[in-house]
Amino acid sequence: MEKLSLGAKKLGLHLSPSQLEQFHTYYQELVDWNKRINLTAITDYEEVQIKHFLDSLTVTLAWQQPLDNPEFRLIDVGTGAGIPGIPLKITFPNIKLVLLDSTAKKADFLYHIANKLRLDNAEIVVGRAEEVAHLSQYRERFDVVLSRAVATLPTLVELTLPFCTIGGSFIAQKKGAIDLETGKAARAINIMGGNLREVKRVDLEEFTDERCLVVIDKVAPTPDKYPRRVGMPAKRPLV
Repeated sequence: MEKLSLGAKKLGLHLSPSQLEQFHTYYQELVDWNKRINLTAITDYEEVQIKHFLDSLTVTLAWQQPLDNPEFRLIDVGTGAGIPGIPLKITFPNIKLVLLDSTAKKADFLYHIANKLRLDNAEIVVGRAEEVAHLSQYRERFDVVLSRAVATLPTLVELTLPFCTIGGSFIAQKKGAIDLETGKAARAINIMGGNLREVKRVDLEEFTDERCLVVIDKVAPTPDKYPRRVGMPAKRPLV
């Protein structure tokens, strides 16, 4: 895990030998399970270190909360194989993590890897964000909401901001030109009770493409009717 370790240091993160061993185990299990269910198109050892693990850790560039707080709550919406949530949990073991995905087979992998890595306070939820966000135990309960490569920003805002507590933030990992997408999302951000704080460029030589973090703060409650029923945020985004 040398490439991950060196990249993490550039983010101000120092991974211990035991944490690097957890990442190595995570890689092995990911590749093994990927032979049976579709978890990732990236399986090369060095590529996974950079494009999955290090990429996950870049969201710390936008965090403002103290990460050693055991009450810090994080949800990864549409987590898939557990990215970015599990790499962040390995790095910051005190956080309370929820991994949300709608696919039961992927959830099976998440249960397995959470047990294999002995991750405490890591909950796996199987369901659609449109429905889970209306449940009282998850609605407006999280300090940080994350989502990676799930949908366009107007749709994503409706799926994620309802999970975010007032004073918390939603961080979207995006690639390429983002100005048009953030402009289209302005209405959805306002309706959901958000405020666009910044678009932060990820400037690490490990990434050859243009990556950024779209950071949206939650400043007001989300109206009760949002998110709309399953499929509507994608079919009719609030643009």
